[in-house]
Amino acid sequence: MIKINDELQFSVEGTLFVFALDSEAGKVFNDKNKLITGIGKVNAAMELTKEIYRKRPKLIVNLGSAGSKSFHKGDVVCCTKFIQRDMDVRGLGFSLYETPLSGIPPVLEYGLKREDLPEGICGSGDSFEMNHSENVYNIVDMEAYPLALIAMKEEIPFLCLKYISDDAGSDAADDWAVQVHLASEAFNKILFS
Repeated sequence: MIKINDELQFSVEGTLFVFALDSEAGKVFNDKNKLITGIGKVNAAMELTKEIYRKRPKLIVNLGSAGSKSFHKGDVVCCTKFIQRDMDVRGLGFSLYETPLSGIPPVLEYGLKREDLPEGICGSGDSFEMNHSENVYNIVDMEAYPLALIAMKEEIPFLCLKYISDDAGSDAADDWAVQVHLASEAFNKILFS
């Protein structure tokens, strides 16, 4: 069982575990309902949508690596708020991060909270951020926003856990390459222990 809190649990069999890369999943998730989307918002959206219509999971769990200046390398953070960090249509009078005419606020609030983990706001975008200076979001990744949005629109419970692999600074690429392989073991301890 995937335990969210004392009242809310989901079967492992009915759970879809979503990763951008197989290296984030490691071998821990080989016998689970695992989806590898590929990198970026479009790939994540396309692959999750196809999988929802194939299997209709009871719970979607997005697991992956992320950068942060607010959390430390090796931390696992539960994200319940999401921003599309590369959406900027202020030139047409919209707010920063707002998708025009969507009816969705700039900060998407959707996701289950694990009380035993720190909570973060994830900024997703189609770039590997190495100069993070925003204070609206405190975690950066490349896929979580569309996954949360699709889960919300499909009315499927969503849990997003990010393993902090780097500080989204100048050494982010080198740190990520080393840390990404440790993510699956951290997720294993949290979800299945």
